[in-house]
Amino acid sequence: VEKDWNTIVAAARDITEKAIGSRERATFKCFCRRSDKGFFMNSEEINRELGHEMLEAFPNLSVDIREPEIKLCVEIREMAFIYAQEIMGAGGMPTGTAGLATLLISGGIDSPVAGYMMARRGLELTAVHFYSYPYTSERARDKVVDLARIVSRYSGPIKLHLVPFTEIQLAIYEKCPPKETTVLMRRLMMKIAQLWADGARALITGEALGQVASQTLESLCVTDDAVTMPVFRPLIGFDKNDIVAIAKKIDTFNTSILPYEDCCTVFVPQHPVTKPEVQKMRESEALVDFSEMIQRAIENTETVTAI
Repeated sequence: VEKDWNTIVAAARDITEKAIGSRERATFKCFCRRSDKGFFMNSEEINRELGHEMLEAFPNLSVDIREPEIKLCVEIREMAFIYAQEIMGAGGMPTGTAGLATLLISGGIDSPVAGYMMARRGLELTAVHFYSYPYTSERARDKVVDLARIVSRYSGPIKLHLVPFTEIQLAIYEKCPPKETTVLMRRLMMKIAQLWADGARALITGEALGQVASQTLESLCVTDDAVTMPVFRPLIGFDKNDIVAIAKKIDTFNTSILPYEDCCTVFVPQHPVTKPEVQKMRESEALVDFSEMIQRAIENTETVTAI
């Protein structure tokens, strides 16, 4: 409203009446912020005079400055703003102020939550998804695009790279030690994600310590060894209930649980290694020349913008 005292009082009466509602009695306090120092009353005077006006208008009101049921707020800026309800925003930092990072996004619950959490800290996101057609379906691909679109509500547009991974995955499965396939697959994913970084300065994953065999401390160290970029893992200390709660809050959960497999669930070894050694994994990876396969995967990548 205009910065006229009678107008401010009238607006405050209307808002207070709505806040009281059907209650027979209620407690309140006035809280003023005055950025316009030219206004004829200071904050303390506004609180006192407006409180007096509300007590005169509503005999069922009483003052409680510590735990009021109604907090009548007035802000004196270019206009006067009066309200009695505060709604929490998402919090965090403005989009892009922390730089650019690349999210490894699967079709599961965890990675979209990880992307959301880092976007809250001001990171702009690009994303990489690995699919293994025909072992994974087109619906699995579409599901990931939908997840990226949901995350983009919080992060802004996301450039999503859809990388064919079947040839690499089959080579790992056929030529490397069976119990090491999951960790080796993760190493190759990290290498390709780094190549698709688009100027990003870090990678983001949805890994949580100890959640599965490829997320033990030793496995995470072996995975990090595959790249030179820092890897952010915002879910590292979360349990599944924590992650699910955030997924439901940001509206990714129902999409994540759709029953379409991603490439991480294909060719899972029966007894995966849980304490791999960096040097041993380097040796196993060197059993296959992946360079041309990686190049073909990059050349055949489809890129879409999720918004």
